Amino acid sequence: MEGPSRRVRVSCLFLLALLGSTRSEDALSCEEVGKLFQWRLAGAVKGLPESPRAGTDLQVCISKNPTCCTKRMEERYQIAARQDTRQVLQTASSTLKLLISRNAAAFQETLETLIKQAENYTSVLFCNTYRNMALEAAASVQRFFADAALFLFGADVHPDEFVNRFFDSLFPLVYNHLISPGVTGGSGEYAECVRAARRELRPFGDVPRRVMGQMARSLLASRTFLQALNLGIEVINTTDHLPFSKECTRALLRMRYCPHCQGLALSKPCGGYCLNVARGCLAHTAELSPHWHAYIRSLEELSEAMHGANDVEPVLLNLHLLVNEAVMQAHLNGHRLSEQVNKICGHPVRPPTQSPRCSFDWNKEKHGMKTSLRNGEETLANRRKEFINSLRLFRTFYGGLADQLCVNEFAAADGLPCWNGEDIVASYTQRVVGNGIRAQSGNPEVKVKGTDPVINQIIDKLKHIIQEDNGYFASSLNIKLEKWIYHSEWQKYWHVGEGGVEWSHIRDLAE
Repeated sequence: MEGPSRRVRVSCLFLLALLGSTRSEDALSCEEVGKLFQWRLAGAVKGLPESPRAGTDLQVCISKNPTCCTKRMEERYQIAARQDTRQVLQTASSTLKLLISRNAAAFQETLETLIKQAENYTSVLFCNTYRNMALEAAASVQRFFADAALFLFGADVHPDEFVNRFFDSLFPLVYNHLISPGVTGGSGEYAECVRAARRELRPFGDVPRRVMGQMARSLLASRTFLQALNLGIEVINTTDHLPFSKECTRALLRMRYCPHCQGLALSKPCGGYCLNVARGCLAHTAELSPHWHAYIRSLEELSEAMHGANDVEPVLLNLHLLVNEAVMQAHLNGHRLSEQVNKICGHPVRPPTQSPRCSFDWNKEKHGMKTSLRNGEETLANRRKEFINSLRLFRTFYGGLADQLCVNEFAAADGLPCWNGEDIVASYTQRVVGNGIRAQSGNPEVKVKGTDPVINQIIDKLKHIIQEDNGYFASSLNIKLEKWIYHSEWQKYWHVGEGGVEWSHIRDLAE
């Protein structure tokens, strides 16, 4: 009776013989190899050998057996090996890239809608409550939200400037229509004097400071979140198109297409052999792994910090309430403000004027708007949470990319005869190295030299978004936002405190 071990050996030998027979149905013909080569390269190719030859001109697919490949075929196969691997890598990253890019586009669209909705709420406030000044206020309202959008999407405008500009322009209107009707309407110089007096007189109390603080915090957090998502897309695009080294390209050729030269078109590389080739080719890309993991963790922490006064959705949609509070406060203190303005700007004598009333059509403006933004599960905060939950699944993406390439695409299943770079064998006997540059010193299949400047540049960009030591964020929200901006390469950054926002130059925050 045959023992189990003997039956296994016989089965393996049978499979080896079977695969070996695919070298060519006719040992004296290269017809099948030529057909496969032309099919892979999509067209007829001249100069293919009709029968196996010594192959002394080959540089990579060298074999003691006769070969059906020429130097020209080897060069073409080398290009095909690069293309195959590039396609597999891009397919592997496609789900991650789609997740980030779709959410980045959706967040930007939602923020644009929120700004338009907040502008409409503010316009409706003036039309319904302060109709006499609504038409004159329209330009200031429009510019305020246009500046907010510009800041949110990366322009060099700053919340303290456009918030102050808005309340500066609002004070002459409030003074003319609510405090001393008709006084400032006909004199540009007098209106400018009232405008300039706003910051000294503080007619709106602490509302401008509160608006400044809320706008800076919420817009800044959302701006940084969007910038981080765009950086994630840039990282993926960069690694999708990273050029392969000469050593890597030769190794891919040896693994993918050198078997074809021997008529072994059905063979697949051994698992360990494939890992050595893939880990060698992707050694520089694997260096991204700890930085990518920290990048996702930082996005999580930033998202968690974006609540309350730091959540752009309620801040924008409730802004009209603060504007109303500011106007009411000035109206209630009208007598004091009138006396103070008279001392600063004098007493002009002229007849009162009648300002045109607004004609804002709220029903027309809100038509087609995404009013569901405030409905339960559709809030921006919940969308961010869903996105972060999905993104967490990709924390180890760059650390496991080489393994994914072999397991899902290239390598033979365990226990089956496989290609080891030279011939069909029962198993791969070389040592399998780990991921990353340091692990490649003992790689028997690919020689890895130095570092990749493109990968180093991407790592530097990630380091501007994250801080690797001590989990990146400090305990207070203020420090969280400060560090996010600092590491986003801003020459200036917002210092947000209880008293509002001030523009500061602090260069050594990270230390």
